[in-house]
Amino acid sequence: MEVITELTIRMARENPRWGYTRIQGALHNVGHRVGRTTVANILKAHGIDPAPERGKRTTWGQFLKAHWSVLAAADFFTVEVWGPRGLVTFYVFFVIELATRRIDVAGITASPGEPWMMQIGRNLTDPIDGSLAENRFLILDRDTKFTVAFRGLLTESGVEVVRLPYRSPNLNAYAERFVRSIKDECLSRMIFFGERSLRKATREYAAHYHRERNHQGIDNRLIEADDRAKLPFSAIECAHRLGGMLRFYHRGAA
Repeated sequence: MEVITELTIRMARENPRWGYTRIQGALHNVGHRVGRTTVANILKAHGIDPAPERGKRTTWGQFLKAHWSVLAAADFFTVEVWGPRGLVTFYVFFVIELATRRIDVAGITASPGEPWMMQIGRNLTDPIDGSLAENRFLILDRDTKFTVAFRGLLTESGVEVVRLPYRSPNLNAYAERFVRSIKDECLSRMIFFGERSLRKATREYAAHYHRERNHQGIDNRLIEADDRAKLPFSAIECAHRLGGMLRFYHRGAA
């Protein structure tokens, strides 16, 4: 009976629209003859709702899986930069494609007001080279910089905004992971004097991130691989960026 119970629960959770009779039939297909009432009692005992109610709810994991290839997430992170009058907080806004892990550093500014955000929105949704041109959904947290006007611009351009609950960074885990990576591997190890130095470091890290850094989430591969790593008989060379802070080992030209 334990096997039947586990299988009944599994079928119900993996198929939210399956009712008691459908699950009963599926169990019969794999050699378990049980009554419809037995299925109902098992699900009730484990707090699992009947199909009409169960089917109305979609878990976060189910949503991600269903829309994986057209999902992106966006977020800000801050960096302190020395200027003529002391430290200035700069805001870096980026978008990450969940399926490919490709990122777009969409803007860097010390004043992320609504006019700036609206221009960023227009850039992102440009039909020719906007990084959201191929994405239907954009995950955003409740940051006040994501104004009604900004969200409306995205919606009018065909991008559906998915707003996360307050204080739920775990639901934007891919964006959070990129922030940790760029800070741990690069930005937190540097002192910036002027906006130009921050822009250069961010640009160099983005190039490294796409072409030279392996990513566990995509089978430990490079996002933008080239032939340098595949030449079998040439010498192994080390390329570096930012004075050796970021390194990449590859085969030299044949």
